[in-house]
Amino acid sequence: MIRPPFTALLLSAASLFILSACLSTPRTVANGGTRYLEPFGPSHGQMSHGSPYSGPVDNVSYWDGDGVSGAPSVRISLRDQKAYFYKSGELVGVSMISTGTEGRETPTGTYKILQKNPNHRSNLYGTFNDSAGNVVDDDANFGKEPVPPGCHFVGAPMPYFMRVTNGGVGMHAGYLPGYPASHGCIRMPEWMAKNFYNNVSLNTPVTISY
Repeated sequence: MIRPPFTALLLSAASLFILSACLSTPRTVANGGTRYLEPFGPSHGQMSHGSPYSGPVDNVSYWDGDGVSGAPSVRISLRDQKAYFYKSGELVGVSMISTGTEGRETPTGTYKILQKNPNHRSNLYGTFNDSAGNVVDDDANFGKEPVPPGCHFVGAPMPYFMRVTNGGVGMHAGYLPGYPASHGCIRMPEWMAKNFYNNVSLNTPVTISY
């Protein structure tokens, strides 16, 4: 019996390991198996749990804030496309985000949480649906374009909404394609939006910068 050289055995094992890594599923959240970059929908965040997902995998977001006391604060980096959560100056969480596109940029400045609503819907962006509930226009801009005859406006869901400007910009759960893609809001993976939401209060300071 001819035995393969030891080096060949090592290369074979390494090849099997690499192949299994390439075939593995994206990293998932422990509670419920939801992918970090939530597959919400093509434009506005319509939740579609269980839908095929081929977007980038988030290897950055984490939350270590449970059980940590101290005054909360949030820092948004538009350049890094990340949100940083602090308690009394201690970093306890980082979230991947998707902010505003060109012409609809997320404003920079120092703000504070003005409103919290776990079931918020946009009053500007969403869909036009017919009387049977079928989507006629999946990129509707209410007030800027006419509602098609026999249709009505359905605001895009913005779960765990945390308003930071009077103009309507806020943090919320939404679709993250891996680059700025929103109408100005700060989208987060759902599990991170929930953590931020549960740990901020009204008047929590939020700084947005490049």
